[in-house]
Amino acid sequence: MNNNKNNHKNADNDNPLMDFTNCHVGIIKNFEQLRTLATTTISEPVTPDIKQMAAQLYGFFHEVVLTHHEEEEEELFNVVIDCAKRGEETRKAKKMIKQLTNEHRMLEMQWKLIEPDIKQLAKGKPVIFDQAMALRLATNYLEHAQFEEREFLPLSAEILGDKGLSSLGMSIHMRHTPLGVLNYM
Repeated sequence: MNNNKNNHKNADNDNPLMDFTNCHVGIIKNFEQLRTLATTTISEPVTPDIKQMAAQLYGFFHEVVLTHHEEEEEELFNVVIDCAKRGEETRKAKKMIKQLTNEHRMLEMQWKLIEPDIKQLAKGKPVIFDQAMALRLATNYLEHAQFEEREFLPLSAEILGDKGLSSLGMSIHMRHTPLGVLNYM
């Protein structure tokens, strides 16, 4: 019985959908942090805690969230559509993908509204922070991630099966593998 658990655990480690799920763990943590920032009274001078939190959020959005959206849209969504059975499965996948892509653009626009303030706070400069917008973004992102985890990733796993998961895994691996310039003599 222990051996089955280990095999299952290893299968999960080789499952590229786990990359997206694991990324959501960090995303959720950071957007909960944004929710905390949105409900904190920001005084002058800006405290070191607020400065650090803002710097972390700014970096995280640019280094992780935008890349995550791009990878989902360019890798995961395309492989899911390619592997989906014609008919209802394709319609369902396309509907969810359209929703998720629209949500990505909406969330990115909401970020743009608070980004200048986050950047200033990260520098320790006081601002009139739009806490309502920050709270709305945090809430919307958490709902977005929950929908992906609850609805889209299970559908993706069902559609992809072993062959599609292998294709997705290779695609993600190649995206993260730096390609050197070949030298010719």
